[in-house]
Amino acid sequence: MSPQVHTWKVVLADDHAIWRDGVRVDLGEDFRVVGEAADAPAAIEVIGRTRPDLVVCDLAMPGGGGLAVAKACAEFTRLVMLTVSEAERDLLDAVAAGAVGYLVKSTPPAELRAGLRRAAQGEPVFSPSLAALVLGEFRRLAKGSGASPLSDREREVLQHVARGHTYREIGETLYIAEKTVENHVRNILGKLHLNRKHELMRYALEHGIE
Repeated sequence: MSPQVHTWKVVLADDHAIWRDGVRVDLGEDFRVVGEAADAPAAIEVIGRTRPDLVVCDLAMPGGGGLAVAKACAEFTRLVMLTVSEAERDLLDAVAAGAVGYLVKSTPPAELRAGLRRAAQGEPVFSPSLAALVLGEFRRLAKGSGASPLSDREREVLQHVARGHTYREIGETLYIAEKTVENHVRNILGKLHLNRKHELMRYALEHGIE
């Protein structure tokens, strides 16, 4: 039996139609665009209706932007932010909202396709220059709390993710199963969400915000 090529259903969300046209061309045959949207409410509606495998979404859109889309849809689809912003705050907010990836719009087409294929399979994907910011955030949290939020193994896994390695490559390097790598990444992201929530709660208490 000849192997079948997997085609992932994708929704494109951006308020610039020309950009959506360009991404559709860059996606190639691995993806089939099942919906498009120019603002967050429309994106949430079309995602709920078409249930795509992947959403490629701009961070800055009318109606709440990519963060609103991620918060509403990340539980049942995988979402990658494709944006011009390289700000650390935007990256961390996107991850906390549920995005599995964050790529800049200057990403070359071949790298974009490769990254989106990995994201469609559940792997976290970051532009190399931005992945280092995720590592930096954990280091900052560790200094602030006096203890690292990550285990030694989780730090190892995160370093490999930041270098752009796939789950399979990480598993082969660390001599652990690919599924174990996936579980470590899930725990890492969970810890980031939890720590960020605690920071906000502490700030509110210290400043009398209720």
